[in-house]
Amino acid sequence: MTILDRSKIRPDVLKLADQLQERQMKIILKFLSQKENQSMNFPSLWKKVMDGNERFFKAKSENEVEELFELLTDKEVLFLSKMLRFAFEESANIDLKENPIPKDVIIEKTNIGGIPAEWQTPPNAKKENVLLYFHGGGMIMGSPNTHRLLTVALGQAIKMRVLSVDYRLAPEYPFPAGLEDCIAVYKWLLSAGIKPENIIIAGDSAGGYYTLTTLIQLRDNGINLPAGAFCLAPATDFSTIDDNFLQNGETDPILADIGLFWWIPAYVASADRSNPLISPALADLKGLPPILIQASKIEMLYSHAKRFYDQAQKAGVDITLQTWDDMVHVFQGFGLNVLPEAKEAIEKIKLFVQNLIH
Repeated sequence: MTILDRSKIRPDVLKLADQLQERQMKIILKFLSQKENQSMNFPSLWKKVMDGNERFFKAKSENEVEELFELLTDKEVLFLSKMLRFAFEESANIDLKENPIPKDVIIEKTNIGGIPAEWQTPPNAKKENVLLYFHGGGMIMGSPNTHRLLTVALGQAIKMRVLSVDYRLAPEYPFPAGLEDCIAVYKWLLSAGIKPENIIIAGDSAGGYYTLTTLIQLRDNGINLPAGAFCLAPATDFSTIDDNFLQNGETDPILADIGLFWWIPAYVASADRSNPLISPALADLKGLPPILIQASKIEMLYSHAKRFYDQAQKAGVDITLQTWDDMVHVFQGFGLNVLPEAKEAIEKIKLFVQNLIH
């Protein structure tokens, strides 16, 4: 059963989502045609995923949700993760070919204590300022490559060098591996002489989660915090599956029908989902720097964004939640150069950063 209700999606947004899905389906067929990927009975596996996804959205209790965490085998989870990574990377390569990075933007691969990363330097960037970016992808996929168009656009807008981190992914590296990588790169920036007041941390979706948990861990470890942070539709609470999260499946063409119920255990593994470093909305948020969150009210992670915002406000954090009524998940990236709202959102990010770093 399809969870998405197409009648509830704005036509231009739906067209964009359909184009993305059509492209990714072609790429997945390419993945499945490769000899090394033919040992898995994919039609049977995908039916298993879709049946699980339907049960996920119909779940009436946390116990019913937790039962789904055991639905797929480790081998199946790894296969699906590799398939989605392949689709995400190939789709990004097509985007990059159709929309080349400007020649005056310098792209440099680097390695920070074994952690791959990428410097992206627009011509107007001030060398002393750094945007430390954590990409999205549900903790199981994504890379600096998949997010390069978005991060370069952000770097150009805010006139900062971008350091995009290729942190370790689940299920091969579950919690806390990715978080450890994010923290290690921030600490490296400080050791390289970049002042914390000249650093902004940011990320989308899973990267938004890593942004928030990195801030919390840095504060708890007594490490000087950055000037601020911004998050695009961050995941913030894996301890519960709330009604709004499920209801918004009908209006989320990015997340609703992909079967993300297995992503949670792939990342969390045996850890406690109530751990504040897994569910930052449950953390003590006092003392965090200014934070901007952007989200769409019709996407599944809206309730995550709102829950963190409410808790941060109670803790006295200087936090702003900017919302749109009918956008897709991380529309700033998916709708870059297409949706006017994406341009509007990036302009608001620019103003937020300008108020923090002059």
